[in-house]
Amino acid sequence: MAHEQMIAGVPVFIEGEGPDTILMLHGWPDTHRLWDRQVAFFSPRHRCVTMTLPGFDKLAPQGGYPLAHVVAVIEKVVDTVSPGQKITLMLHDWGCAFGYQYAMLHPERVARIVAIDIGDVNSPAFQKSLSLVAKGLVMAYQLTLAMAWTIGGAIGNGITRGMARALQAKADPRDVHVGMNYPYAMRWLKAFGGLATLRPIEPVCPVFYAYGRKKPFMFHSRSWLTWLSSRAGNEVRAFNSGHWVMVDCADEFNAAVATWLSATSTEKVLHG
Repeated sequence: MAHEQMIAGVPVFIEGEGPDTILMLHGWPDTHRLWDRQVAFFSPRHRCVTMTLPGFDKLAPQGGYPLAHVVAVIEKVVDTVSPGQKITLMLHDWGCAFGYQYAMLHPERVARIVAIDIGDVNSPAFQKSLSLVAKGLVMAYQLTLAMAWTIGGAIGNGITRGMARALQAKADPRDVHVGMNYPYAMRWLKAFGGLATLRPIEPVCPVFYAYGRKKPFMFHSRSWLTWLSSRAGNEVRAFNSGHWVMVDCADEFNAAVATWLSATSTEKVLHG
């Protein structure tokens, strides 16, 4: 049974017992419910913590938040749910962007990272890896969502839900709303200070990186995968899925991550 508490203005759900805590951060256009199958699988052996990112809950005040605010919320959640021990981050989509930033700023608080389908997207190497067609596709869907955010209201909601359907998003359409688009407004319109302060993604802790093969383009560069694979304790795994690996290949993903967590679960990793 999940325990709910309010931390830094967002509902946080805690379920399970175990020697370590896994904080799961979703992306667009999802909520904490994205991780239901992971919580069910991992909670018998791990303490699973989920939250809906600031501004993504349809019942919460909408508008958007600066990068520093989102990272500060993550910091407060980590310090509250696991004050004396490092945590494992499980990240997807914009959860990767915000979670990586937290991990780069607070490496002493992160034992391991499970990252899904988003790699070094803010690096020059990634931009060089994209074809002209891929760059056009990225700009088309992300700018559409950014502009929907500026429009807002029923029209903005309609555009956002239409894009979610087109991209085969897994979220309940009733939970999808235009307020979720503010990260794209940060990316393309420099809203809330933009994303210029994002740090290079160079984790010092062990990383399990999962990505889906069934996409028109990847969200990582080949050189970043090579760098990641070269470091001890890391694992890179491709799945026969789209962007939402943890949903499309839930059983396979959960089993692979469980094996990796077991292999990296040492006193040194957890307590540093």
